[in-house]
Order: sequence, then structure tokens, then C-alpha cells
Amino acid sequence: MNKKIALVTGGYSGEAVISYKSAITIENNLDKEKWDCYKIDINPKGWFYLSSDGKQHSIDKNDFSLTLNGTKILFDAVLFGLHGTPGEDGKLQGYFDCLNIPYTSCDAATSALTFNKRYTVAVAAFAGIHVARSMHLFKDKKVSPDQILKELKLPLFVKPNNGGSSIGISKVKEAGELQASLDKAFKEDDQVLVEEFISGREFTIGVFQSKGTIIALPITEVISQKEFFDYEAKYEGASEEVTPAKVDELIAEKIRTEAKKIYAIFNCRGVVRIDFIFNEKDQNPYMLEINTVPGQSEASIVPQQVKAMGWTLKDFYSALIEECFH
Repeated sequence: MNKKIALVTGGYSGEAVISYKSAITIENNLDKEKWDCYKIDINPKGWFYLSSDGKQHSIDKNDFSLTLNGTKILFDAVLFGLHGTPGEDGKLQGYFDCLNIPYTSCDAATSALTFNKRYTVAVAAFAGIHVARSMHLFKDKKVSPDQILKELKLPLFVKPNNGGSSIGISKVKEAGELQASLDKAFKEDDQVLVEEFISGREFTIGVFQSKGTIIALPITEVISQKEFFDYEAKYEGASEEVTPAKVDELIAEKIRTEAKKIYAIFNCRGVVRIDFIFNEKDQNPYMLEINTVPGQSEASIVPQQVKAMGWTLKDFYSALIEECFH
């Protein structure tokens, strides 16, 4: 008997668009001989399974079950293809923990922590990982641009504190641009992170665990045609991604070592993608953020890295599912 896998997609944020793209790639590459996959769309209107005849079947949230033709289906595990809330911030993970259903992502605590960019860099810094100097701002506690500039040096990055996909981020080079950038970020979130710009090459690396071993995927260098890796650069082709990165082996080894260390420090599970800036001056990788549900669309970085490692996506998704049963 094949194990029944719920592939969750959708979500309650603007990142749902990316979730649906990820789900297509995952579904197309799942080993049908090993797993029976049911794609579950979690969206503000409800939680549904769409059967091949185009009918919507509601999920019973009491036990996350599905009834088809009078037969109740309970899932053996959940495969995460849901970016943003509630799949990347720990909410769904907590729900599945209550139901004792294993899943392929970080646990509720790690997901909630890493979804908050400021808390992530604070924990990383405490563990000796290099990070940029930053300030954490809250919508209801007004801080003026002058106060920020007393603490931090230009240029600065201003970004919504929660969420991914680079929505609402600005690079600020002059003091006069700061207020508009804060307003833009606060439109996306009630908390904003302002951090000093670190010059250097941008690298990103997928890390996962299989059979108890932490594995670093081949590194990707992100060369953005924009000022930084924003939404257009990320999803609309305005960046060049080189996988595997053309980089000196000493630098690559530093990044891999740091990435595996971060995976262990944050008690990650499943596949995560960690973004770094490698600062040439002090020869150190600086961690930017941890993505606990990295994109899996055809254009996404992790699938590129898996192929560069010589694995098929079919092997990769099977390894993630198998690991969640241990």
C-alpha cells in the first residue's frame, strides 16, 4: 500500500501565486509508484481537494481528512508547497503537530522564528554567525528617519519583517528616501527591518537532511540586473542565477560550512534555502535570511541546485518525504 501524501499549496498571502507554481513542479515530479498524492488548496475561502473531474471536496479540519465517494482518507504525511502564511510561519505546523501528522518542513517554533527576519538574525548573531547591523521597527511605535540614521550607516535595506518573495523591499542610498521606503514596507507588514547594506557577492544555498545527514546543495550566485534581488529579479527574470556558482573553492567551503551550521543551530527540517552576502573585505559570508519553504517552481533555485547535484527531483522529493517519517 502506498502512503497517502497531502501536498499543501495556496495560502493566505500574496505569495499564494508562487505556491501554486511550486505545487505543479512537486506534483509532476512525485514518484507515483511510491506515493499517492492529493493536492490540497488552503486558501481564505476554505481548504479543498480538487478531484480530476473538477469537483471541490472540502477537508475536514477536525482531523485533516478527505471523504471521496463515501471513503474517508487520512494522510500519512504532509508535503509543504505553501509559501507565506499559514505554511511558512508555523501555524499549519502547529496544527499538524496537534494531529500527529508528520510533515516535510521545519517545526512550528523554527518556522515562526525564521519567518521573523529580525529574530532570525538575532539568534544567528548570538550563535556567532555574521549578520548585518539592523533595527526592528513597529508600526505603532514611530521612529524617525533621523533616529535610524544615528544608529545605522547608509546605504540601508528596508524590508517587511515577515514574509518572503522580496515584496515591499527598498534599498535606500540617501537620507531623503528613507521615509518613503518605510511607508512602502509598512504597507506590507506591521513590523519592518532596517539593515545596513553589506557589499559583496550574493549567494544562496539549499540545505536538507536525508538519512540523518545534513546535505548542502550546490551554491547559486545571484547576479541581479536590479539594485538588489527584488520581486522582479526573483520571479520575472531580471536576474541571472549561476548554478553551480563560479566561485573559489575556499569561499564555497566557507558558505557550505556556515549553511550546515545554521541548519543545525535553528533545528531545521526538510529543505531550507539560506541567503548570504560574501564580503570580500573580511572574507566572511553574512547570513541574510532563511527560507523554510523555498520555491519549487521550474524557475526556482532549489530545483536548479538539486539537478546540479546530479539528483532527479523525483529522488529529492522522495528523500524529503522519507525523512519526515524518522
